[in-house]
Amino acid sequence: MTATFPFSRCFGHLPTGESVESWTITGSGGLVAEIITYGGILTKLLVPRLSGHFDDVVLGFNRLDTYLTDRAYFGAIVGRIAGRIPHARLILEGKTYELTRNEGVNHLHGGFEGFSKKLWRATPCVEQQDRPSLRLEYFSQNGEEGYPGSVKVAVTYSVTPENVLQIRSEASSDQTTPLSLTFHTYFNLGGEGSGSVTDHELQIHADEFVAIDENMTPLDDLKSVTCDNDFRCSRNLGEAIPRLFRNHGDLYRIRRMADREGSNGLVPAARLIHQPSGRTMDVSTTVTYLQLYTGVGLVGTLVGKFGASYERYAGLCLECEGYPNGLNHPALGDILLHPGQARIEVTQYAFSTLGSSG
Repeated sequence: MTATFPFSRCFGHLPTGESVESWTITGSGGLVAEIITYGGILTKLLVPRLSGHFDDVVLGFNRLDTYLTDRAYFGAIVGRIAGRIPHARLILEGKTYELTRNEGVNHLHGGFEGFSKKLWRATPCVEQQDRPSLRLEYFSQNGEEGYPGSVKVAVTYSVTPENVLQIRSEASSDQTTPLSLTFHTYFNLGGEGSGSVTDHELQIHADEFVAIDENMTPLDDLKSVTCDNDFRCSRNLGEAIPRLFRNHGDLYRIRRMADREGSNGLVPAARLIHQPSGRTMDVSTTVTYLQLYTGVGLVGTLVGKFGASYERYAGLCLECEGYPNGLNHPALGDILLHPGQARIEVTQYAFSTLGSSG
């Protein structure tokens, strides 16, 4: 198969009349990704199985209006800060910043109108030979959702001949401000709409997780994994999920060791296996944490691309991110972006089939 230069079509229009584009990037290994400029949302990801058949392995919708009303962040770029910030409050250089409170008293995933609800500017490119890419750019104004500083953000989606989806983010700011993005894709390696992920096996390369309270608020304290949430060895999700707090999934500190870290700073974070299709997905990243979300909040009210309702556990998220409250507790992970210093982070989802060398 030959890689193709990214091409676009109209996906719909915002209430303001602005056009939302859908871009398709196809790699020579067969991996096909579709991304829309609203929220930088990954709407489709076609991946081969052992039989050679391709399935769309990410949850999503065919219509823009469903994404406009969605509050589950399907496939979106999440920021300025992914995760929960207790009491929606930041203290920076002696000044307190009150962020928007969109989950009780907490600030979640960038607020009411975070990066997942913005229109991004798209530029297609081929960064390397046989590596089609789409670069998305957004300028976040000072004070947006309560955050200090104006921030320029660019996110580049690329597909490689080895069937790796790479997501590279770069950001700069005119003043010191916290920034920690994630990519909120719901995966089901059996195919979108094929049922629950309880027949998948998951491994997470982490010895510690962040303690939380009854309201899922992080307590700024690392704990060793327990028999309930330990994924250091691969576990069947159908057996593991009932033992997780609220069946939700925890925020794990990814194990970083010199012999595991590549020259580009990437370390293995997780591995997802679906035996029936023979698909595997290996997650690697330059950031420090991985949030497991099991899809417990899906209740069947949303209908996906091929007409199936998204019931509980229809897809799971493996969100690579910094520590959300890192500004207030830098010992758990520094997420500050400083003027004159560009921040670059990379997350990769590598697809292969059981028994292959991928």
